[in-house]
Amino acid sequence: MLKFTIPEMESFLKEVFPQVEGMFGIDQMDDALLVMRLFNDERHLRPGGTVSGPAMFSLADVAAYVATMARIGPEALTVTTHCSIDFMRKPEAGRDILAEARVLKMGRSLSVTDVLLFSEGSDQAVAHASLTYSIPPRRD
Repeated sequence: MLKFTIPEMESFLKEVFPQVEGMFGIDQMDDALLVMRLFNDERHLRPGGTVSGPAMFSLADVAAYVATMARIGPEALTVTTHCSIDFMRKPEAGRDILAEARVLKMGRSLSVTDVLLFSEGSDQAVAHASLTYSIPPRRD
């Protein structure tokens, strides 16, 4: 059962991460899948007109964070403890990057999320990431 609706999550992100406002959007958020997008613009490009690795890493990281928050509620101090990312092909120029995030394990202290990144309109992944988040202990 999710603890946020999409509008509630967008408000939460605006509050805890104002520095990324306008960079990402949530297309889908349910028990099985989170789909987020990186709004591709000039600030995310590197020479050659491709989306930079740091921009794609940010999308994967934020998607895993949102997928975790959606399940545990507003725990802003949940932090990344591990990320592995493989860049597999060049993203298509001028298209948003979509992240499909699936929570593989949700424990009391850790969550593990698998994230595939795609150029919008393509079914070939441009990157694959695996992320682990540390969840703060509950104060009951």
